[in-house]
Amino acid sequence: MIEPIIRMVDIVKEFPGVVANDSVTLEVFPQEVHALLGENGAGKSTLMKILYGLYRPDSGEIYIRNKKVVIHSSKDSLQLGIGMVHQHFQLIEPFTVIENIILGLRTPGYPLLNPDRIRREIEELAKQYVFTPSLDTSVGELSVRDKQKVEIMKAVYRKADILILDEPTALLTPQGVESLFRDIRSIIEAGRTVILIEHKLEEILAISHRISVLRRGKMVGTIPRNEASKNRLAEMMVGREVVLDIKAPSQERKGVVLALKDVTVVKPGLPPSVEGFSLNIHGGEIVGLAGISGNGQRELVQAIVGLQTVRSGSIRLAGQDVTGQDIKDRANFGLGYIPEDRLNEGIIPNFSVSDNLVLGLQDQPEFQKRKLIRKNKVNRNADNNIREFAIQTTSRKKLTRYLSGGNIQKVIIAREFSKNPKFILADQPTRGLDVGAIEYVWQKLFDLRQEGKGILLLSEDLDEIFQLSDRIAVIYKGRLMGIALTSELSRNQIGLMMTGSSIEECC
Repeated sequence: MIEPIIRMVDIVKEFPGVVANDSVTLEVFPQEVHALLGENGAGKSTLMKILYGLYRPDSGEIYIRNKKVVIHSSKDSLQLGIGMVHQHFQLIEPFTVIENIILGLRTPGYPLLNPDRIRREIEELAKQYVFTPSLDTSVGELSVRDKQKVEIMKAVYRKADILILDEPTALLTPQGVESLFRDIRSIIEAGRTVILIEHKLEEILAISHRISVLRRGKMVGTIPRNEASKNRLAEMMVGREVVLDIKAPSQERKGVVLALKDVTVVKPGLPPSVEGFSLNIHGGEIVGLAGISGNGQRELVQAIVGLQTVRSGSIRLAGQDVTGQDIKDRANFGLGYIPEDRLNEGIIPNFSVSDNLVLGLQDQPEFQKRKLIRKNKVNRNADNNIREFAIQTTSRKKLTRYLSGGNIQKVIIAREFSKNPKFILADQPTRGLDVGAIEYVWQKLFDLRQEGKGILLLSEDLDEIFQLSDRIAVIYKGRLMGIALTSELSRNQIGLMMTGSSIEECC
């Protein structure tokens, strides 16, 4: 009988006001991809940080290869053969690839190094993981996927045979996800084990051998992949049936609510990041914008919101020319904005949850009287939104920076939806959300669509774009490659357009 390589028994971890792990037991077997699934705040990242030595459990036991261990730090975990690739990479960007891989590592012969031997060993790793950039390239010059490969190679070079991957697909394109899966299969074939913290059900079902589900700090259960389905996993996560295949009823398009005409954005000393971009979005429709990250999406979003100067062209919102208007004016004309960068653009981290839920609304009569904030109204608004959007917080007074990323996103979405906008710019609106919250956000977007609002959806999840959009537009190097009804496009055609083919060439 195969023994588990990891056993975590009755793990308890409490933070002030929260039991993150409540007597959790987890078994992981050699050479398996074991997915750890759960809502935001379910305790999955906390459990893995305990295994990696970043947290100490309040009680419970950990066994590695049938030996009871006490892990005080990440140094201890590395000595036990456990490596972790964090969602936000732990790399020094000015350093080269090879410098990042060996940084802090005591190689044989320490303190003297054998550069030739080290380079040969890392070159072999690079071949194994199909890493094509030079090992002397600065990490800051790499793509997100290549940075992730560096993190994986760094862990493998340190002799880790158990790899924890924390939300590894969060920032990847569909092509990047397939590349990652090839790396994971290579890791397993080499005799190693992978623990995958993930929230995308399709990807968990595509790569995992077994799946463990946490809910509110407790272990709900572990099932093999062949017994799992999206609906079953979602129900285990949330504790109720979740509808993941939401279809919007047919809806007649109304007038144009956002009109972009020949919009060009140029940063000093650089070629245009957006060039001659034209797109109309009508009330009563969702238009999905697909593209590989870094192809002008961010600059286009900033131009629409008013954070980026438009070199030429025009932007009209609900019939008003807002090309030269500031952010507040655009909001007054009916713009709602869910930013990609939730921490720096979506909230004020040191404000309370209740205060962040009225940002941009505080001068409305509902929340202000004689220039004084009506705290009872602000608190009532917060309580309603916390309940409706299932924002997990111990208090409306809690500083928003202490919430999980997913719950910060819920605060932003709740606030923007409550502004009753005419047009919503939704940039990665469900990134980091659990399936229950995704279901809710999708339904709210459909509700706004039915109310005649126009929505521009940016998402790096093609499944989400196909699920929600009436039409799909594709951007490549700042240019619109084409737009068509969702029913007229395939994923393969979208992929070709994302790499530079025009709609006439591939459709």
